[in-house]
Amino acid sequence: MISRTASVSPSLRRGVVAALAVGTLALAGCGSGSPTGTEGSDTASAAGASAEGSGELTSISVGTIAIASSTELRYGVAEGIFEDHGLDVELVEGQGGAALVPAVQNGSMQFAVGNPMSVLTAADQGLPMKVVSGYSWSSAEGEDINAVFARKDSGITGFEDLEGQTVTVNAIHTLGDLSIMESAEMAGADPEEINFNEMPFPDMLAQLEQGNVDAVWLPEPFMGRALADSENVVVGYPNQEVMDGMPLTIAFTSEEIAEEDPELVSAFQEALTESAERAAQDEEGVRAMLPEFLKMDEETAQSIRLEPAHTDLPVEKMQAIYDLMLTYGMADNPLDVASLYVTPQAD
Repeated sequence: MISRTASVSPSLRRGVVAALAVGTLALAGCGSGSPTGTEGSDTASAAGASAEGSGELTSISVGTIAIASSTELRYGVAEGIFEDHGLDVELVEGQGGAALVPAVQNGSMQFAVGNPMSVLTAADQGLPMKVVSGYSWSSAEGEDINAVFARKDSGITGFEDLEGQTVTVNAIHTLGDLSIMESAEMAGADPEEINFNEMPFPDMLAQLEQGNVDAVWLPEPFMGRALADSENVVVGYPNQEVMDGMPLTIAFTSEEIAEEDPELVSAFQEALTESAERAAQDEEGVRAMLPEFLKMDEETAQSIRLEPAHTDLPVEKMQAIYDLMLTYGMADNPLDVASLYVTPQAD
């Protein structure tokens, strides 16, 4: 790891902070249960208190993102696992982790599953967030679930070749550019000389083919489409280069809920863990949900790589991610990441 700090434009830093500071979001309900998005954390606590011992369900809103890894959460709701733990869940779809954080902070959602760097950035800015559990992970070895691609005739074959090139990610200051910069550093290149730009995943392959960008970072299902073109080559798996099994999404809540309603947090943790475990044993059932959820064809749903999902608390790996954020100027203040965790209550 390098000791210097990569230069970051003030406009990008302001953009990250602004995304976390926004308190109102355009979110669309997409799950089952009674909507609770405008009731706030007081309602959840009151519902939890009244439901205790009565057999009634506690209504909560849970933020999620339209990516394949959130299918295990949807699976748990559809299979009644959350109801078995006393929770009536309304899933609320957001555009990304940075959009979910303020909704959880202001109480319009009680929990969310999103990018760990969004929560770490919030903590760096002093926003009171708590990590409930791990959720989805990069593969520890073998073929990973996201990769950097280039064209065969580009001469780019490894991370060391990205110096001076334009690399496209879906958003600046995410696990994409962070892991690519560290992978380039590890390969002997200067990460400060990589030119990153933003683009929606569906647009990347066409821009790569036309030569408008030099390399692109893609997850599934776009990764499968890239592999299907023999003119594309895999530059490498940046998450794996940085660590063996990077946490890609985590579940989080507000500090207020964590302190005032630990029983609710515990019920959510237990339901999410059971959902991940049962989904891992029912790959056919999980894949069957993908076409409607992600608007993909059946063939693609059966062939894409699914992210490993389990709810271990990734304390050390999250600390490593935050330390890299400090190294590359994506965070400003030292942070003990363990202080963000809500430890599951003992039975």
